[in-house]
Amino acid sequence: MKISDYEFWFVVGSQFLYGAETLRQVEKNSRILVDELNACGKLPCKVVYKDIVKTADGATGIVNEANFSEDCAGIITFCHTFSPSKMWINALSLLQKPWLHFHTQFNLTIPNDEIDMDYMNLHQSAHGDREHGFIGARMRKPRKIVVGYWKKPEVQEKIGKWMKSAAAADFSRNLKVMRFGDNMREVAVTEGDKVEVQMKLGWQVNTWPVGALVEEMDLVTEAETDAKMDEYRSLYDFATDDMETVRYQAKEEIAIRKMLDREGCKAFSNTFQDLYGMKQLPGIATQNLMRQGYGYGGEGDWKVAALTAVMKFMGERSAFMEDYTYDLENGLSLGAHMLEVCPSLSDGKPRIEVHPLGIGDREPPARLVFEGRAGKGVVASLVDMGGRLRLIVQDIECIKPTQTMPNLPVARVMWRPEPDLETGAECWILAGGAHHTVLSYDCDAEMLRDFARIMDIEFVHIDKDTKPETLEKELFFSDIAWKLKG
Repeated sequence: MKISDYEFWFVVGSQFLYGAETLRQVEKNSRILVDELNACGKLPCKVVYKDIVKTADGATGIVNEANFSEDCAGIITFCHTFSPSKMWINALSLLQKPWLHFHTQFNLTIPNDEIDMDYMNLHQSAHGDREHGFIGARMRKPRKIVVGYWKKPEVQEKIGKWMKSAAAADFSRNLKVMRFGDNMREVAVTEGDKVEVQMKLGWQVNTWPVGALVEEMDLVTEAETDAKMDEYRSLYDFATDDMETVRYQAKEEIAIRKMLDREGCKAFSNTFQDLYGMKQLPGIATQNLMRQGYGYGGEGDWKVAALTAVMKFMGERSAFMEDYTYDLENGLSLGAHMLEVCPSLSDGKPRIEVHPLGIGDREPPARLVFEGRAGKGVVASLVDMGGRLRLIVQDIECIKPTQTMPNLPVARVMWRPEPDLETGAECWILAGGAHHTVLSYDCDAEMLRDFARIMDIEFVHIDKDTKPETLEKELFFSDIAWKLKG
């Protein structure tokens, strides 16, 4: 499913005490609110008005229906009037979908002349939602809380961001990852507990031999390769006359995609230490697959491959990345990889070039070369802390590279980490952040925090206000809390 295929159910809380006339007005107001949200242009998914919950059985019925709906990615609750929270206990204990508690009210201000007891009975979200909030807190239910007037763009944007995170949670629970070979030898951070990851995030991670890929490449026809070359010409500038090398990459891409699609996989990993039977490490093959939404992880890093797929589902301009080298004088980090950076990050039209790789003992591969665009973004890393997963997110400001670097034939992005390079790197290392990340212009820390909350994993955010000594204490207490929780 695409993110726009999902829907979110809008459930209103009330009770029979108010009488039929008030409940009719509650429904009318709620439908107007839902229609406005759907028309605002800031939500990636449709909001579906479901019903007014007036009894415990009514709440349970809607939750059970939502749990078994493939289209429903989550529920949004709004207690327009007073909805006694005990009626929600059974329903919330059964809820398996993400939950957003929307604390708003139908009118923006208090109407001086019109306000009377009838008005007060109709508009009680100021305390109805607090009752509803208590039961969520009492039951320790993870939920997103959005507060504000429903017509304000900033409120609508918050709901839209959460929708992306909630839909990504469903995508994650159905994600399959194809590993070509194992991870790079002796690398610690690319290891991880695949059973724990599938239990928490839903990722099914399995291995296919590189030989199977080579066999698939042998079946690629010249006509298929010609079509892929035409696609490359439409998307990229050719800065090489070595067409045979580019055609080899086209065959790699076609073969990888056939295997991924046949197995229902949306992410893959490989390593230059296991290229048995292959002439080139996949370069443009991997980059162009990422452009199409597939996740990737180098050096066999299946965790970052899956995280790339999840974040690309939330926001297209997301890509596998690695910190390579620093400009310590100006506080900048240069991110790249041997070959595999997604062209969705490019500022301008990428170029296809062929150069020796200097690693992997294979022929010089074709790759896309470009500079990343300027703008705010994040880098995210998922690490296995032993018994739990930790998602680390750092705010960054991508800039136009300060140097031309004419002898560096790779795609690259330069950025200034928050709060600054030295402090940010210290905090990253304190938290155990990997050298592999996902860089995104479209996802932000709020979206990833929501995703971590939904998936019940630890979240660490490094921003402009983060201090190493404070973060170290937070990590210490978090370690204790998660061990107790486990």
